[in-house]
Amino acid sequence: MKTHVSGAKNGRDGRTRIIEGALRRFSQDGVSATTLASLREESGVSVGSFYHHFASKEHVFGVLYSEILNAYQQAFVAELVGHQDARAGIEAVVAFHMRWAGEHPERARILISERPPRKNEPGGPEVAEARRAFFRQVADWWRPHMKNGLLQPVAPTMCYVLWLGPAQEMCRLWFAGAHAPSDEEIKGLGQAAWQSLRQSDREQ
Repeated sequence: MKTHVSGAKNGRDGRTRIIEGALRRFSQDGVSATTLASLREESGVSVGSFYHHFASKEHVFGVLYSEILNAYQQAFVAELVGHQDARAGIEAVVAFHMRWAGEHPERARILISERPPRKNEPGGPEVAEARRAFFRQVADWWRPHMKNGLLQPVAPTMCYVLWLGPAQEMCRLWFAGAHAPSDEEIKGLGQAAWQSLRQSDREQ
């Protein structure tokens, strides 16, 4: 019995080491430039241990991306639904996005820089389902404000671009070491998002 429990624990530890090693390598070098050998070396696991948990480098990436996206989306929604006022919610999410990126730079780099797994790739179905649930939650918050004439009726992709596109670009500059955003600039990004998403016939 003890042997079985120990083996299960070691198995979980091996999976965790692989995921943590992948996070470091993928965020630093990118997925395409990371080899399976370097991934195993970073994780400190044997070939057998690696293939016990994952079928390929792409499998690791799919699982990691899905986990990162899910954590980000949960935190996003928690921030959003904490605000009943439309403008407060829009601006708070921009501030949250920048704060989350600063607190989780390796995870943020992967979300910003890497192409999400497609539906036929490892992690793809999980990412697709998580996005559907996420968009439903955002739409549930958005809909009353839209009906009240405060927020525009906007498709999910366009909503993302107008809401967080400039913040994403600021993150790219930040991670490249070109510019560290100030609190005032982050506030300005939130204000710009509100101006882009509010219905123009309403007062600011």
